[in-house]
Amino acid sequence: MRYPDGGGLTAERRKRREEVRMRAADLFEEDVKVPCIARELRVSEKSVYQRRRAWASGGREALRSQGPPGYDCRLRPGLQAKLAAWLEEGPAAHGWSDDQVWTAARVRTLTGRKFHLSYSASGVTPLLHRMGYSVQMPARPAAERDEDAITAWREATWQDVKPSGRRPARSSASRTKRA
Repeated sequence: MRYPDGGGLTAERRKRREEVRMRAADLFEEDVKVPCIARELRVSEKSVYQRRRAWASGGREALRSQGPPGYDCRLRPGLQAKLAAWLEEGPAAHGWSDDQVWTAARVRTLTGRKFHLSYSASGVTPLLHRMGYSVQMPARPAAERDEDAITAWREATWQDVKPSGRRPARSSASRTKRA
């Protein structure tokens, strides 16, 4: 899911859009022309035509907001709290002793073992985001991280391997012209 609230709209923005649709329903009942409705509500004529068809078939109820789009989470809030507690225990407490990193595949396996729910590895990521976790940022830096070695590498080796910054010469993408 790209946005935490499904489509990037907050509850108040969804409510505002619903108010606009209800105002459109009032104008439909008054038999106002579509271009006039579009100008007044500051929307496209196409959306007015779509809303008018919905209104004609289902009345005002067809224009009401249906809530945030997308599927409901399969883990209830109580189960999410249990999962969060298990994630805080760390991977070693659940059988992964080689390192202390939670991956999407490991969380997928954990939810399968504990809740008997089948998630895909890519389906676990939105679940973790919904719960407030970020799969990109560790909670603390790695114990093996050596700042002095990193600084020395940046000063010595990086200067040798860094690209020059010059752009390549212009060329023609046409098959009929020579560069």
